[in-house]
Amino acid sequence: MTARGHHTDDGAPSTPLGCARPRTVRGSRESSRVALLTGAHDLSYALGLTGALVAEGISVDFIGSDSVDAPMLHESSLIRFLNLRGDQREDVGLVTKVRRVTFYYLRLIRYAMEAEPRIFHILWNNKFELFDRTLLMLFYKACGKRVVMTAHNVNAARRDGHDGLLNRLSLAIQYRLTDHLFVHTEKMAAELESDFGVMRSKISVIPFGINNTIPATGLTNSEARKRLGLHDADLTALFFGQIAPYKGLDYIVDALPGLMAWHRGFRLIIAGKVKRGSEEYWRDIERRIAALESPECVIRRIEHIPDSDVETYFKAADVLVVPYREIFQSGVPFLAYSFGLPVIATDVGTLRDDVLEGRTGMVCRPRDPADLARAIRDHFESDLHASIGETREAIRRFANERYSWAKVGSITGSIYRKLLAHA
Repeated sequence: MTARGHHTDDGAPSTPLGCARPRTVRGSRESSRVALLTGAHDLSYALGLTGALVAEGISVDFIGSDSVDAPMLHESSLIRFLNLRGDQREDVGLVTKVRRVTFYYLRLIRYAMEAEPRIFHILWNNKFELFDRTLLMLFYKACGKRVVMTAHNVNAARRDGHDGLLNRLSLAIQYRLTDHLFVHTEKMAAELESDFGVMRSKISVIPFGINNTIPATGLTNSEARKRLGLHDADLTALFFGQIAPYKGLDYIVDALPGLMAWHRGFRLIIAGKVKRGSEEYWRDIERRIAALESPECVIRRIEHIPDSDVETYFKAADVLVVPYREIFQSGVPFLAYSFGLPVIATDVGTLRDDVLEGRTGMVCRPRDPADLARAIRDHFESDLHASIGETREAIRRFANERYSWAKVGSITGSIYRKLLAHA
């Protein structure tokens, strides 16, 4: 059964849960049902995991919002889409936002009290991290739920430069209360052990599943370039995603004078919106671009990029540039790989493990515009660029094998079964 729910004027479901609540007896198929708590964002990962779980025969209650609704969630009897969050538009008043969030938490709490799934899988926390990490976790446990969590970032606040005692304490509480944790690299697993005292037996390393939800058509490289005002002879690098200091966009901008002197047809595409709180950082980037001898070498699309337009940017570009200062794991390289696009990344987090030099891209030193420029030049002078058609196909094959959702589903399903066996 699937359920979209009806909405009130503020966009939230009009019923407490926004869905029907079928009752089943213990031992039925519901014993293999999991509640997937998406935090109402990151649709591509949530859909990939849902598909992998369904392939394992696991039923999913997909807890989401209008923004993470998708046709796939209404096409299988093993999926129930529960629109507990409703509308998340930002162009509303503060009172409306407070009311929406309050009603969402009330619906989520009621759902936890009445839900059949014995496993709650947290992909992302909700609006109020401290509440989610502590009181909400305690409530889930009081309801008899086994809680698992995918930690995409072990400590994002440290990455963003505003770590503190309260942040670390609340993270430690959530990690201790979680029955099992999924991370994407051994380095992240080691950090959970060393920084938060999590037992290694509670941690599983899973691939970051390849993004296969973005629409792809027969759009050609030449057609995509025309849409962005680029010429076929241009050498084009892409920076894609939210703009924030830790992403290191300033380093590629600082590398542009040397790159333009090397090749007058070098172009940089910046596509993504500015992360809240990073407005001054972006204003500084704009000043640096304006000071360039040829500021027209930068194509700017500073806005949310809808899924229907993503293909244009990744097909127009010759290479994705990921100049991060610090990161645990990034989904953007995997999105590039789904289009067969090579990646130039800085040697931070686990990016070196994900970018195979000479096969899927190049790696350079972080916080070093000169070395970033060197890596970009090396890429365009390498066989990776010279044989771009063959390169794209080889990268797609590599990514589909290494970052298979089937592997993610198999590992995740086995953990679910172990937890239920010992419940």
